[in-house]
Amino acid sequence: MKETDRAKSIACELRKMGAKIEEGEDDMIIYPSKLHGASLDGHHDHRIVMASACAALAAEGDSFICDAESVNVSFPRFFEEMRNIKATIERLSEK
Repeated sequence: MKETDRAKSIACELRKMGAKIEEGEDDMIIYPSKLHGASLDGHHDHRIVMASACAALAAEGDSFICDAESVNVSFPRFFEEMRNIKATIERLSEK
């Protein structure tokens, strides 16, 4: 267990995007699924944020990831690098 239960957290966020997932005690099956944009929780975990951002690239529609600044823990240039591969990413101000 690190910042979060990563397996449970990523399964939760992918389900928000329409993924069909079966979770076992020590495994997870992610079935081919058509993903759609969603409001996602980064769980204050850099790996969850990066995985969610990558899934959002394959999703239809916009996704919003809270706690996105968590990437600074391990990969501060993550979003800049994503833009370099032509990902459309913008930072929204907090309300």
